Amino acid sequence: MGIKTYRPYTPSRRFITTLDNRDVITKKKPMRKLTVALRKQGGRNNTGQLMVRHQGGGHKQRYRIIDFRRDKLNMPAVVNAIEYDPIRSALIALVKYEDGTYKYILHPIGLKVGDIIMSGENIDIRVGNALPLDKIPEGTMVHNIEILPGKGGVMVRSAGATAQVMAKEGEYAHLRMPSGETRMVLLRCMATIGQVGNIEHENVVLGKAGRSRHIGIRPTVRGTKMNSVDHPHGGGRGHSKGGNHPQSPWGQPAKGYRTRKKKVWDQFIIRRRQDAKVLG
Repeated sequence: MGIKTYRPYTPSRRFITTLDNRDVITKKKPMRKLTVALRKQGGRNNTGQLMVRHQGGGHKQRYRIIDFRRDKLNMPAVVNAIEYDPIRSALIALVKYEDGTYKYILHPIGLKVGDIIMSGENIDIRVGNALPLDKIPEGTMVHNIEILPGKGGVMVRSAGATAQVMAKEGEYAHLRMPSGETRMVLLRCMATIGQVGNIEHENVVLGKAGRSRHIGIRPTVRGTKMNSVDHPHGGGRGHSKGGNHPQSPWGQPAKGYRTRKKKVWDQFIIRRRQDAKVLG
């Protein structure tokens, strides 16, 4: 897998890059019964009110149903294919369990077609296997981590992401997250061994506005280019913020102001990601 560049016969094509993953992907069309229709919302709620700006359009997609729970315990599964998923940055793997059931899982680095994976307590520490955190040795790299036992993996699921089991204390494991944050997770929670694949995804350059539209991202207009009735930064002759600090169209500060309210999960955070960046 590598980054593919193009001959610049147009100005925008000079900067376009794509992922050449022909050596990894083994199947193009998904298994239909493991997909559902994905309806476009355009950033609007059920009353039609715009809730999230800069969303809309995009190519037609079908959602792949991913097995984040890995709840078929102690049953081996064979990797049948590795596929592209338009919804997420990571690739996915189609696995067939011993009872004939097919499921999609996130594709970790090193997992190949024909490999056998399992989930359970007393299984090998091998890429693709899912175990409770109390059975995973310290220092192991994991992904697809549960935050509540039995809920299914909700953390560390994007391309190239991985967390490390740092220590175990009482009922909790200490995990170092991709952001640098260190947090506690119950030892009964499941996690999958290895690092999520498609690690080169972060190096892809869209290169032109059309590719943003393909993935459903609409243009963003700066507040300084608007009229004063539309944005606090608008109006004035030339570039002017009208004496306002950087803020959203609704007056919320945009720099130096933490918008995250105190959550119930804060008690499980040992070191915040902002502190980790300062310490290096």
